Amino acid sequence: MASNPHRGGAAPYRSRDGLSTRSGAGSEEIQLRIDPMHSDLDDEITGLHGQVRQLKNIAQEIGSEAKFQRDFLDELQMTLIRAQAGVKNNIRKLNLSIIQSGNNHIMHVVLFALFCFFILYMWSKMFKR
Repeated sequence: MASNPHRGGAAPYRSRDGLSTRSGAGSEEIQLRIDPMHSDLDDEITGLHGQVRQLKNIAQEIGSEAKFQRDFLDELQMTLIRAQAGVKNNIRKLNLSIIQSGNNHIMHVVLFALFCFFILYMWSKMFKR
């Protein structure tokens, strides 16, 4: 451990009124001396205890929210997997029906387009006169 340059005096370790530290003779131990004049430490300890309790409650709420969201995400992932499987199944069925029907649908579309052009051509000839 690195040695402290203020090792001999207690002043550098002073944290509050009534509290001071003394370093042990040649050891790394720190002794705490409490001045009885400042008895508000019990109130501070009680306040800290309340804050720790609040933090504990917040941590528990965060944990329960994280669990809820994890469960929700797991359920959403399963729904998406099922939907993806359904889409794949429908695409497979569609591909099978296209293969079974052959290329007749392309021929029907071409014939329909030719029929429409013929009708438009005839209509334009009739109104031109």
